[in-house]
Amino acid sequence: MKRIAVVDNEKLKDMQKKLYIQGLCPVNRRGIECIKIEDKKLYIDELTCIGCGICVKAAPESIKVINLPEALNQQPIHRYGENEFMLYSLPTPVFGKVVGVIGKNGVGKSTALKIISGNLKPNLGDYEQDGVGYDELIQFFKGTEAQGFFERMKKGEIKASYKPQHVDLLPKTAKGKVGNLLKKIDEKKRFDQVIELLDLGNILENDLATLSGGELQRVAIAATVLRDANLYIFDEPSSFLDIEQRIRVSRFIKGLADEKTAVLVVEHDLIILDYMTDNIHIMYGEEGAYGIVSQPKATRVGINVFLDGYLKEENIRFRDHEIRFFQRPPEKHSKNIPLCSWEQIECKLGRFHLKAVKGELHREKTIGVVGKNGIGKTSFVKLLAGVMKPDKGKLNEKLRVAYKPQYIEGDETLVITVLKEAIDRFNALLVQPLALEELFYKPLNTLSGGQLQRVAIARCLSQDVDLFLMDEPSAYLDIEQRLLISKIIRDLMEQTGKTALIVDHDLLFIDYLSDELIVFEGKPAIEGEVKGPFSMEAGMNQFLGGLNITLRRDEESHRPRINKPGSQKDRQQRSEQKLYYS
Repeated sequence: MKRIAVVDNEKLKDMQKKLYIQGLCPVNRRGIECIKIEDKKLYIDELTCIGCGICVKAAPESIKVINLPEALNQQPIHRYGENEFMLYSLPTPVFGKVVGVIGKNGVGKSTALKIISGNLKPNLGDYEQDGVGYDELIQFFKGTEAQGFFERMKKGEIKASYKPQHVDLLPKTAKGKVGNLLKKIDEKKRFDQVIELLDLGNILENDLATLSGGELQRVAIAATVLRDANLYIFDEPSSFLDIEQRIRVSRFIKGLADEKTAVLVVEHDLIILDYMTDNIHIMYGEEGAYGIVSQPKATRVGINVFLDGYLKEENIRFRDHEIRFFQRPPEKHSKNIPLCSWEQIECKLGRFHLKAVKGELHREKTIGVVGKNGIGKTSFVKLLAGVMKPDKGKLNEKLRVAYKPQYIEGDETLVITVLKEAIDRFNALLVQPLALEELFYKPLNTLSGGQLQRVAIARCLSQDVDLFLMDEPSAYLDIEQRLLISKIIRDLMEQTGKTALIVDHDLLFIDYLSDELIVFEGKPAIEGEVKGPFSMEAGMNQFLGGLNITLRRDEESHRPRINKPGSQKDRQQRSEQKLYYS
């Protein structure tokens, strides 16, 4: 049995605990060195380790010992160090196509993109060397499509341009006005065209440091494609974008691929991934320990295989359950008991004007909220939460409300302190499914974006209130986590008889959890109008009309998919005025 051991010595700092763990090891007790301590760091010899799990139980937050799939008889493409993360194989770009990469967080997607873009030299598992050259990579991938790719890289026939995942860090590496910065890197002389396609004209005079997350994302995409390259790599291009912007960006990225250009994309929004890609690779493994890249599959087939959790060709089950969608969302037999209402609400924020004519929320419902960025969704949530007061109109102010804001900040408070109520009331329903135990003794300001999001969601949902308000709970979460969160929210509302209002830009996430829909219309930064709640069908028909797209259900998995514009299905649904599933 092949196994790997991963040790996080940053977490395991107590020398007494390291010595204690070393003394527990049955292999060490027999006089064979399995666990050693060198330079104040603990290491596990993977060859002598018997996988007993005793050291893991002693320090579960710091040590992982994992039995690799039996079918995995290959050399890794890269390992960061002794007892550190290991990546097997790579996704392969294809000229003329957009190739997607799908998988949960922590299995090496960004590492793979860095290797392909040339920003990281792989070491073929030998972490004591700096990295190998193209000759070794060509030999490593002999007989595969990747061999041809690296042969072309060696000849200088492929030049990569890479958009990193964390666009919020851009202001730390570049200074100045957006227009000036983009003109400096316009190697293809496509400045005007790219600015128009990505709708950047109104921020060219803005300083980079003043941009929102969505604006930074589109600037980063523009900077990537303005460079003279024939391989464009995008790591999570839809983050921070609203749904309309996601559609625009996905069309833009899809249009980049031709016989002379290849595109590679990592994306967590399944609808957008499906819409923009031709093929996908599934990446699976153990978070923070190892990652494996599957063979390429046609996008529709690949996404359905990912949801199923089983790779038939490799005979590997990488998830112990399948993710299921329903052809029609299961109807709740609630009594439509009113919870709160609003009438003729108006609110002025500078030059922005928000209004909500009339609406009502009912108990035991999960209501999705959709609309463009800058159109008042967060402001409306704050009005309901009592964080803001309306200038005009009636609003039920007697509600007990729990509010998860869009932007979450961490301090030095320990997670276990923040989650006390969640642990006491909903340990089985919230804490365990969200894998929060391993975070208990970490300060909030040391958590990743995804970890902080999960903690904030659990904290919000554990409160004894009438209404849960959540602003973009899918941000920083991978596909599996998003679908898990949506199921948890639905289940909790049904079991407790409470109501949740969820603002988000991931249409699949909204589709998966919502009973009803509130639609925001208007002009960003100028005016916004709240409409609804509607039934899902009525609300989505209204919203999709503004996006000029139609959605259908996949025949096999029943997941939502965007119809190709002008296709038979698209024309049929438009003629029947059923933009949301016919």
